[in-house]
Amino acid sequence: MPVIVIANPKGGVGKSTFATNLAGYFAAQGHKVMLGDVDIQQSSRSWLDLRPASLPAIQPWEIEDGHVAKPPKGTTHIVLDTPAGFSGKRFDKVMQIADKVIVPLQPSIFDILATQEFLQKLKEIKGKFELSVLGMRVNGRTRAADQLTQYVNGLGIPVLGFLRDTQNYVQLAANGATLWDVAPSRVEKDLDQWQELLQWVDKK
Repeated sequence: MPVIVIANPKGGVGKSTFATNLAGYFAAQGHKVMLGDVDIQQSSRSWLDLRPASLPAIQPWEIEDGHVAKPPKGTTHIVLDTPAGFSGKRFDKVMQIADKVIVPLQPSIFDILATQEFLQKLKEIKGKFELSVLGMRVNGRTRAADQLTQYVNGLGIPVLGFLRDTQNYVQLAANGATLWDVAPSRVEKDLDQWQELLQWVDKK
């Protein structure tokens, strides 16, 4: 049962957008997926409240005061959304159960500098999880994307790819939906950007 943690101590980088769509991917594959929200703002949990019962089910995983309970039997995949300023006991407990950690990162120098210490901290943890970075709201063919890749690769961390800045994510989120809940032709460009990322996520 893989536990995939979406983490970046900086706010506004797209963690909840990515976490909800990743959970939606697993649900569309027929998996029994739980979406946990470590964030006090409970963005992902609020999104689940919007999700229609007609779509593939995603169950909430209650996490209170940093206490991480065991998921119910039958759960096959867990996606954890984490807050800005993610640290302390909550950070330690979540990292103890993480199998894979994905850090969404925008390519501005301010975002990179704000995340630098966090990436180093993740690298130094002697845990079982695999670590990677995902470029957010960026065209993968731009100089900004190249700079982000050079920086992250210099730390010895792979960049899984880049997700473009598009209203598709915003419009789908407003209805509790993901890329995998609509006709592929409507979100074809976005699905293409997920392919390499999903290969890494699905790799055992």
